[in-house]
Amino acid sequence: MFNATLIVFRETLEAALIIGMVAAATRQIPRHAVWITLGVVLGLAGAVGVASIAGQIGQWANGMGHELFNAAVLAIAVAMLAWHNIWMAGHGRKMADDARALGKSATSGDRAITAVTIAIALTVLREGSETVLFFFGIFAGGSLGAAPLVEGSLLGLLAGVIAGILIYRGLVRIPVRHFFRVTAWLLLFVAAGMAAQLAQLLTQADLLPPLVQPLWDSSGLVAPDSALGTLLHALIGYEAQPSAAQVIFAVAVLIFVQLASLRARDHGARAN
Repeated sequence: MFNATLIVFRETLEAALIIGMVAAATRQIPRHAVWITLGVVLGLAGAVGVASIAGQIGQWANGMGHELFNAAVLAIAVAMLAWHNIWMAGHGRKMADDARALGKSATSGDRAITAVTIAIALTVLREGSETVLFFFGIFAGGSLGAAPLVEGSLLGLLAGVIAGILIYRGLVRIPVRHFFRVTAWLLLFVAAGMAAQLAQLLTQADLLPPLVQPLWDSSGLVAPDSALGTLLHALIGYEAQPSAAQVIFAVAVLIFVQLASLRARDHGARAN
């Protein structure tokens, strides 16, 4: 039961944190709750579909199908979060100053929230499919009965959802003048963490050399299986022993999105 609770909590936490941050970051965009809910529903439906054909996926590319599938999901999610941050850099100031005017230009807002919906759907898809595959493994091995599995899963799901709600409520209390900057940085680090996980999956599939493995070892400071390590992994993709390739991917995303956001911010200032 404890193992089921922990696994479901970790998977739910990763998805809930991203959903909570995105919900807070897009609260000024019209119909943002509908788009976010759509992303969650699509992700859950996709997770069930992926789990149902997990055997076939695993056989792709000489047994590296799961790694390649997850890598593709992460790559698209990183792109969607990066696009959202860049768009917000150019429009966030106007949204903060005049939310009513934004409501009259919902088309441009919908373009940004569509990218967020895709990112949420892919996040829920990845975390949900991993959870379902975990359940299938337990049932196949007969190591846990249905009742303890369901109880543990519900506890883990509840804890993860509560964490996401707390993140959302904490973010919406931030003063408006700082709000967009804080949420932009949080989503930027989430995207960078996903990029690091993408590098790890490509390394496991022998498509990318690790370069240096590990580049450092911070497990003595923050153990990866500790409460803080679990939270940091869910929030920014924390790894105690990252490879150089993972660090390069993460730093590249940080630099690219920051430079693109600065350019978008300058363009938006001139347009206003």
